[in-house]
Amino acid sequence: MTAFFRGKAYGSVTVGERGQLVIPSELRKALGIKAGDQLMVFAHLDKKVINLMPIKDFSSFLEKASKMIEKLESKVPKKR
Repeated sequence: MTAFFRGKAYGSVTVGERGQLVIPSELRKALGIKAGDQLMVFAHLDKKVINLMPIKDFSSFLEKASKMIEKLESKVPKKR
């Protein structure tokens, strides 16, 4: 299997008239997504791929990335 898709298929969804879709219940349960949770939406337009990530996980990712950047910056000599 290519890097395009590694994971489990959870079925298909239909986009409603207002652009809404329903995430399959098995996937919501597996990811701990509940009504009212916010998701970040990412897209690879050239590949026509949409990715969703719970915003709480995205926030955690940003915090970790920020700390990593700070560590790296402290190791880089400063320009005079």
